[in-house]
Amino acid sequence: MIGRVRRLLRQRSVARFTVLLLVLGLFGLALLLVPRPEVAELPRLADRLGALAPVAAIGGGALLLVALVPRTALTVVWGAIFGPLLGAGYTLGAALLAALAGFAVGRLLGREFVAERVRGRLARLDGWFARQSVLGVVSVRLIPIGGFGLISYGYGTTGARLAPFLLGSLLAATPSAFGYAAVGAAAVSPDEVNWLAVSPGALGLVASVVLAVRWWRAERAARESRRPGRVADGLQPSRADRPAPNPE
Repeated sequence: MIGRVRRLLRQRSVARFTVLLLVLGLFGLALLLVPRPEVAELPRLADRLGALAPVAAIGGGALLLVALVPRTALTVVWGAIFGPLLGAGYTLGAALLAALAGFAVGRLLGREFVAERVRGRLARLDGWFARQSVLGVVSVRLIPIGGFGLISYGYGTTGARLAPFLLGSLLAATPSAFGYAAVGAAAVSPDEVNWLAVSPGALGLVASVVLAVRWWRAERAARESRRPGRVADGLQPSRADRPAPNPE
C-alpha cells in the first residue's frame, strides 16, 4: 500500500494535486486557530491605514478570501471599517482578485490530475463546466455548496474558461456585498447607516435571479434538443420526400 502511494506521488499531476489539498487543509486549520478581531476596534483601522486603505482593503481582502475566509464575514467586517458603500466596493474588488488567484492555483495544481481521471458522468460534468457561460457561473455561485475561495479553486480544476468565470463570480457577489456591508456598518454605527445604500444589492439580487432563471431555461432547452429520437426543427422530411405507401 505504501509503495503504491509512493508511485502515485511520483506522478507530476498527483504530486501537484496533493500540494493543492495540503494548502487547502492548512487554510482550513488556520481559520480555526486564528483569533477573531474585536468589533469595537474595527472602525479605528480605517484611520490608521490612511491613504493606503483602498489598497490594503482590496489586496488584504483578496488574500483572506484565497485563504478560505468566508466572503460574508469579510464583507461584514469591511462594512464596519469602511462603511456600506466603500466596504461593498472594496469587497467586490477583493473578490475579483481572489477568484482570479484561486482559479489560477486550481488550474496549475489540479487541472491535469482531474483531466486524466474523469470518466463517465464526471467527464460530462467537466464538459458542462467547459461550455459554461456567465449565467452558469452565476447560478453555481448562488448555490450554497461551498465558500467563495473553495469554489474558485474547484473551478480551476475543471475545463471552465476564465473570462466567464470572473464575470459570473463578480455578478453573483454583488447583491450580498452591499447587503452585508450595510449590516456591518450598522453593527458599529447604527444611527449613521443610510439603508438606501443597499439598493444596489437589491437590484443585483433581482438581476441575478433573472439571469439564473434564463440560464436554467436555456439548459433545459438544450437537454430537450439532445434527447435521442427527437427530430431537429427544420430537418423533418417534406411530403414530397416521404416514400409513397405501398398499395396492396
